Order: sequence, then structure tokens, then C-alpha cells
Amino acid sequence: MVCKVPTTDYGPWNSPRGAFGPESVPLYERVAGQLWEDLRASGARSSDRLPSERILAERYHVSRVTMRSALGLLAERGAVQAAPARGWFVAGEVTAATATAHVEGFADYARKHRIPLSTRVLLSRVRPCTVREAQRLRITPGDNLFEMRRLRSLNGMVVVLEHNRLPLALCPVLVDTDFTHASLYATLLTADPPQIPRHAEYAVEARPPNREERRLLELAGTSVPVLMARQLTYSQHGHPLELTDQAYRGDRYQFRAAIT
Repeated sequence: MVCKVPTTDYGPWNSPRGAFGPESVPLYERVAGQLWEDLRASGARSSDRLPSERILAERYHVSRVTMRSALGLLAERGAVQAAPARGWFVAGEVTAATATAHVEGFADYARKHRIPLSTRVLLSRVRPCTVREAQRLRITPGDNLFEMRRLRSLNGMVVVLEHNRLPLALCPVLVDTDFTHASLYATLLTADPPQIPRHAEYAVEARPPNREERRLLELAGTSVPVLMARQLTYSQHGHPLELTDQAYRGDRYQFRAAIT
């Protein structure tokens, strides 16, 4: 398991009372939790079929997009699974705790640790993919690719310059999403069918920053290196989902992994 840990030198920060209360949790996560609790209370068992997305959305008073995201989150945790043309089913025993196995995004880390996150979108566009990108993503050269570059900060400190590339066909709404505030992985959960980042190939190396990295990561006048991370993420179906290059400030990032 890979654990990417942004670090800061800051201590506790002041925040308004209730800033991290239940209302700060995304709606689809709250719906997923309530649905799971209701399945437990009703005695649901493995292979039981869930009501349709439309009926569930009406029952929980949310949009079908929100309900699909909630179901996608439960699928990511191994709680439910989708069957083509048949709907959603309970995937395992309905217990209080469900094991998780997924790739954690930068926004997920910030939310989990209650660290204020800010994002500056430098580039967001659709372009034809290159031959190299097509080989890695297993698509055809020239297919539409969604490309995004973002500068991301934690608690007001810039941490990483991120470059994402995804096949647009997997989630067409990417092009219309404002990623200044939206989470990339949460957006992928709204795709039809949901795209769930399941595992990733990950490599990291230290090197001197280039001119752009030195400027954007505020490294001018320092000898701090960047940690360059390259990641190829796969969906729950085992298909390549995302190519990402991340240039982290070496003094604000740690890489940890368990080796067996």
C-alpha cells in the first residue's frame, strides 16, 4: 500500500465552530452512510438487489447524480456492486465496518485530516492524445483526452503542481466541471457507469525543480528539491483511468510504503 503524506510545519489552525461538522461532509458521502445503515437495519444480505437509482434518489430526496455517487462510493468500499442492465446488488455481508481498497486523492487526504485545501486551475482543456499516452491508457491515438494542470495548497502553503490526463469518453462531464472546488475522483464517481480509482502504479524520484516549478512552488532562493511522482491509476474494471504527474515541494511531502 502506498501512502502519500503531505506535511507542513504549522501547528493547529483556528477555524469557525462547526466548520468540520457533519454538514461539511459531501452530500453523497452522507447519503452513502445512511443507505448503508438502512441496509444493515433491514437485514440485507449478500446478493440482495437494491431498488433502482431513481427510486433510491426519491427515497433519500437527492438527485440521481448524487445517488449514483453514493452508490459508487459504496462500490469502492466493496459494499455493493453494479451488474450491467440489472442494477445494484449487495456485494458482501452487511456489517458495521467495510474494508476499503482504493486510491486516495489529494482532496480526500485534506478532507480526512481536516486541512483547508485550495486549488488554482492553470489549464483545463480537451485535446487529442499522443501515441505515448494512448499506449499507456489503452486508447486510440488522437482520441479525446481531458487534460488539467493544478497548483494545490494545504492550509495556505503550496504543496504540489499536478498534471492530470484522462480519456474523456470515461467521464464527459469532466470538461464542464470547475475543479477549483470540485474533486476529480468524486467527479469520476458521477460517470455512467461510475469510474472508481482502484489501484495505481506509482513511482517517485527527487530532482532539482525546473524554472516553472521553482516559480509556482515558491522555491526561488532555496535549494529545496522537488519529488516527482508519476502515477497510472486503474479503475475497478482494471482499465487505465488516469495519468498523473505531480511535482511536490520536497520539504512539504513524505512518501511512505509498506513492503512485504
